[in-house]
Amino acid sequence: MKLGESISNRLQGLFIDGHWITNTNYKELLSSIDMATAIQKISNLNSIAELTYHVNYYLNGLNNVFDGGALEIQDKYSFDMTPVETEADWQTMVNDLISNAEQFIIHVSSMTDEQLYNPFVVEKYGTYLRNIEGVIEHAYYHLGQMVLIRKLIEHT
Repeated sequence: MKLGESISNRLQGLFIDGHWITNTNYKELLSSIDMATAIQKISNLNSIAELTYHVNYYLNGLNNVFDGGALEIQDKYSFDMTPVETEADWQTMVNDLISNAEQFIIHVSSMTDEQLYNPFVVEKYGTYLRNIEGVIEHAYYHLGQMVLIRKLIEHT
């Protein structure tokens, strides 16, 4: 199995259908959360909706690069979420994240080992592989937060 296929399998488990690390995945978890829960704040923690937006912001930005566009994402904008006011807003946000994750998985699965070891946009950002692994680590971190925030909401 090529490295890109192996990494895309990890991404598939994380975003779409796995249970390995957190006993859930983004699609399963977010599909089971309603808008009221998604936007509920616990102390000064980010809401589940804010974290969903944040993870999707990076997936969307990286997909743009994989599609031949420029790297336009900036950390300072990664939480600039439009307010979620309806259940439809929330479902659109969830669907956008899942769609972007699926597109990201397709991009990664088609990458050759050589492409994975090439510099990502500019050399200071490291390789494509380093950035893809960063997405995995970042997404698991926030998935864990979402699971804990949901538990806090359910027990208040």
